[in-house]
Amino acid sequence: MSPNGSDRSPRRPMRRKLLQALTAGLVLATATGCTWEDFPRLGMPTPTTEEAPRILSLWQGSWAAALVVGVLVWGLILWSAFFHRRSRTKVEVPPQTRYNMPIEALYTVVPLIIVSVFFYFTARDESELLKLEKSPDVTVNVVGFQWSWCFNYVENVDGSTGDAKKSKELEAIPDRYKDAFPANAGGAYDCGVPGTRNPQTNNPGPTLWLPEGKRVRFVLTSRDVIHSFWVVPFLMKQDVIPGHTNAFEVTPNREGTFLGKCAELCGVDHSRMLFNVKVVSPERYEQHLKDLVKKGQTGYVPAGIGQTGPEKNRESNIL
Repeated sequence: MSPNGSDRSPRRPMRRKLLQALTAGLVLATATGCTWEDFPRLGMPTPTTEEAPRILSLWQGSWAAALVVGVLVWGLILWSAFFHRRSRTKVEVPPQTRYNMPIEALYTVVPLIIVSVFFYFTARDESELLKLEKSPDVTVNVVGFQWSWCFNYVENVDGSTGDAKKSKELEAIPDRYKDAFPANAGGAYDCGVPGTRNPQTNNPGPTLWLPEGKRVRFVLTSRDVIHSFWVVPFLMKQDVIPGHTNAFEVTPNREGTFLGKCAELCGVDHSRMLFNVKVVSPERYEQHLKDLVKKGQTGYVPAGIGQTGPEKNRESNIL
């Protein structure tokens, strides 16, 4: 009984708040629209390339390790809060632990081990994800600009004449990427503006077509500022930097139309730099290139800003 004669315990308001907090957490967890099938991916979309499961595995492993560390830290906090709280009858200062070498060594060495493990798996997966084959099946030069995208299909298409290796529009691309271009690739292109929409889904942005089951190399160039090329269900993105060419490869393994966006704050209309990726059969992909040629979209649009001096020096050291 409390001093004023009431049976109300001072702990009841705390219990009520704890119950409310747990209820709110349960509502937030169940109101996200995720199903039990989505839960193992921890917020990631369903992978749609052969390389994406490696990224998903790294993501899941990172969360698992973070959860273990979190449970350990939360447990220690709760343990110290409950078992070393101030006594109502004793007012003396409890024994203090100082200069305990085993404990200090523990909280120094364990974080180093955790960071080293994270670094190892990240470096291992990064080296695999950025590995480039000598001869990819398809090469697409993705050109970012304020505020949309152009796609240069470096292909030998009937009705399009020229040579991508000697094209003035593709001068900004280093020779080490041009070496993998097909011979006599006249090519085709498609460009968008923020108001462009996909005719099937009505999603904003231009549409990049890719063949299912083929290894695709993206060669990323920019005309103005830094952008970032991100196809959401590919679980892979890379910066598009003026004066510096990046590249990566994926193998789409699922047909469909997927969303893409710029993941780098690039200016006032950054949020409008959207695009679509349509993965189709190789036959439909070839037909799409022929359709672009029939529309007169042959050759290539300018790839972007030429390489800077330091980048040229880097390329010469690589070669």
